[in-house]
Amino acid sequence: MKYVLVTGGVVSGLGKGVTASSIGVVLKSCGLRITSIKIDPYLNTDAGTMSPFEHGEVFVLDDGGEVDLDLGNYERFLDIKLTRDNNITTGKIYQSVLEKERKGEYLGKTVQVVPHITNAIQEWIERVAMVPVDGEEGPADVCVIELGGTIGDIESMPFIEALGQFSYHVGPGNFCLVHVSLVPVLNVVGEQKTKPTQHSVRGLRGLGLTPNILACRSTKELEENVKEKLSQFCHVPAANIVTLYDVSNIWRIPLLLQDQNAHEAILKVLNLESFAREPKLDEWVARASIFDGLQDTVRIAMVGKYTGLSDSYLSVLKALLHASVDCCRKLVVDWVASTDLEDSTAVEAPDSYKAAWNSLKGADGVLVPGGFGDRGVQGKILAANYARENNVPYLGICLGMQLAVVEFARNVMNLPGANSTEFDPNAKTPCVIFMPEGSKTHMGGTMRLGSRRAFFKAVDCKSAKLYGNVSYVDERHRHRYEVNPDMVAEFENAGLQFVGKDETERRMEIIEIPDHRYFVGAQFHPEFKSRPSKPSPLFVGLIAASSGQLDRVLQGCCNGHMIPTKHSLSNGSYTPAVHQNGHAKKIANGLSNGSFYTNGNGVHA
Repeated sequence: MKYVLVTGGVVSGLGKGVTASSIGVVLKSCGLRITSIKIDPYLNTDAGTMSPFEHGEVFVLDDGGEVDLDLGNYERFLDIKLTRDNNITTGKIYQSVLEKERKGEYLGKTVQVVPHITNAIQEWIERVAMVPVDGEEGPADVCVIELGGTIGDIESMPFIEALGQFSYHVGPGNFCLVHVSLVPVLNVVGEQKTKPTQHSVRGLRGLGLTPNILACRSTKELEENVKEKLSQFCHVPAANIVTLYDVSNIWRIPLLLQDQNAHEAILKVLNLESFAREPKLDEWVARASIFDGLQDTVRIAMVGKYTGLSDSYLSVLKALLHASVDCCRKLVVDWVASTDLEDSTAVEAPDSYKAAWNSLKGADGVLVPGGFGDRGVQGKILAANYARENNVPYLGICLGMQLAVVEFARNVMNLPGANSTEFDPNAKTPCVIFMPEGSKTHMGGTMRLGSRRAFFKAVDCKSAKLYGNVSYVDERHRHRYEVNPDMVAEFENAGLQFVGKDETERRMEIIEIPDHRYFVGAQFHPEFKSRPSKPSPLFVGLIAASSGQLDRVLQGCCNGHMIPTKHSLSNGSYTPAVHQNGHAKKIANGLSNGSFYTNGNGVHA
């Protein structure tokens, strides 16, 4: 097994996760099998109880693991399925060591950070790295490890020590360290400054780790004299210094690495040159170029609780992006704080109220994502009501589906007391109820989590057609409340169809209003399984309906997808199957020299 460790220096938020994912993409394109591990130095055992404002979204895996959002990047970029053990936290490590201590496995020894914690970290890495995540048998060839935080953080010190020991343990030729650092440009002098990176590398070396490759974040490509200076003071060959400068979209990052021969440097350090082939990234070139050439927009109103931080809905944004490119549309997301739609805001902040409703009414489609807590719930219900009554395409995810059910009960079935018991335990009409197997005393890991099967009960519904007329789908869940099964018949008699149910037919999975242009709700989170080359069908349905393409998609145009796959690409050139306002946009197989144009606004999210 070969290991690539990605660390970060100077400041947080440099994009270590995207860098680690992109390294995996380039190595995978060289014919190697890749797995990934994310290390988070916080004491939480997982991300399940953390606020999205605190740490971004909670990403859910097939096995029910609630993990860091960077594992979502790994899965999307590499098209793999990770496990909860691929996310290591300080809490998990200490918990495992303390459990062993309580069992007497340390034979009376004093349990210490060194060697017990550091050994546990190394053992965890070696064990998890051997687990296949790409659907094939046997271990992968390379494990890409990302260490969260910034070099020098006190909480990451045990991991730094463990990884230093680990690099010695696996030996030369099996360990490559990529250090992501910042090379800022001061507006006063307009010069790329290397001192922050020098200090970061010096600190890293002082902790026992020596970088093999420097990945420098900057607004523009590093000047040659700057590379030479970094090489001299950081003891890294100039050929092993790459620039991660601002590009037009995130799919160009692997292409940046390929163009600067980062794969060659990594393969050389890992002694894999003779086993790897030249990277083939035609699909990525085509996708990135198509994205940059899109002109016709589709506007989606995202009505949520955490609109102040886009990372709170990262997977939803990615799924929207995948679907919009699939439908050859340029995505525009209007963030609408659900509280701003409520009557109380009309009194307290009339300008915010007016702006929120203008955004909602100006959108081509409406999406209400998942969430917890009662703040902004009425605003989400109003958004669902607006979409239903005005025939505007609507997609409700988890809570967004439950509130669509509440809205339907109140305004179509004339049940003003309808509510979820999450918000009103004494609701007169409890149309959404607490799941019997849930826990009301423990928060972490007690929800219905992970991959569950949903069976289609109506073969002619939009959802079934979007999924390719399969009989069931496996999607990821994260919820404590569900539609009251005792009210299902009443809802269906009123026109709300439950087209997807679990195997018991007591748990509702997908709702639709048949005579609506596109009104769909899912109890699961389809965004977690969306991939650039395999966008989530329900998101494709939303974008297609919002851009007037749904009938064509449902009729099976290009099997429901309008983006080329790796099987349909030849040299990176592609002419979209969908004509935009009567003219097809031919995307050239350009950028072969890697001079990707920047937009000055950073990497597209």
